[in-house]
Amino acid sequence: VRAACISSGFFYVSNHGVAESLVYDTFQQQRALFALPLESKMALLQNENNRGYTPFREETLDPAHQKHGDTKEGFYFGREIPEDSEEVSKPLHGPNQWPDPQLLPRYREVTWQYYEALYGLGMRLLRLVALSLDLPPDYFAAAFDRPMVALRPLHYSGERSDPGAGVFGAGAHSDYGMLTILATDDVPGLQVGGAGGRGRAGGNRRWWDVEPIPGTFIINLGDMLERWTNGRYRSTLHRVINTTGRERYSIAFFFEPNFDAQVVALPCCCGPDNPPRYPPTTAGQHLLDKYAATHAGYHGPGQKQQTQEKQA
Repeated sequence: VRAACISSGFFYVSNHGVAESLVYDTFQQQRALFALPLESKMALLQNENNRGYTPFREETLDPAHQKHGDTKEGFYFGREIPEDSEEVSKPLHGPNQWPDPQLLPRYREVTWQYYEALYGLGMRLLRLVALSLDLPPDYFAAAFDRPMVALRPLHYSGERSDPGAGVFGAGAHSDYGMLTILATDDVPGLQVGGAGGRGRAGGNRRWWDVEPIPGTFIINLGDMLERWTNGRYRSTLHRVINTTGRERYSIAFFFEPNFDAQVVALPCCCGPDNPPRYPPTTAGQHLLDKYAATHAGYHGPGQKQQTQEKQA
């Protein structure tokens, strides 16, 4: 794990304890969700708490190299927080927006079972990350007792990508948070960027395919963990390219700490010759800054949601 975190920031995990039948059922439910009429999905449009539907082209992840937004649509679901909870006052917290049970009677039940299974896997992965840094296995546990976990089903259209013309399934980007646990169908498209090129996102760099392997999850590190480890662990650029003309489905599980968790360079990753590279921040503020920079439809706490064209 340590070698993967230092070299690429990506690795596969197998023997993960999540039932294959649950993964299959969850994908079936997501296909049904995206097959709903557009008006049914737009009724659940992403709100200021980052819950709900994001239409095709709503997010532009690499504006310097994209002609328009990503050729995909998605949903955001998070930890279920009742409207009367004191946590609702915090940004990125609130009730989920679920599809009408008359349209999708099993959707909420199956999706929530998957959420809980992935949360358990995420906590196990955190122990591995801590051990890889020579820290106690439960080092990060206190920062994840009220996490900002985001489950994001994604549906990529069959439109072929054309990087030269700025058309991408998902533009080059690094993930914002701590860890991402990704499940994909059998359609390829995910690529990881190598070093070089013009700027951090896109440009003249080499890209490697991340092939879907049945029975595994793809794990990648996010910007927050890179920041926490003072750059020792890598949050790597990646993108989605449609070369097949087929639709593609994936389910991303963004595993993020509590909103108020302090993100400060770990002492084990700093020293006299390696001072902290990043100023201290909180997990919540870090994510708010990232969402505001990439989502046309996200305007932050207290601001009205607007229907615009953009997505991730």
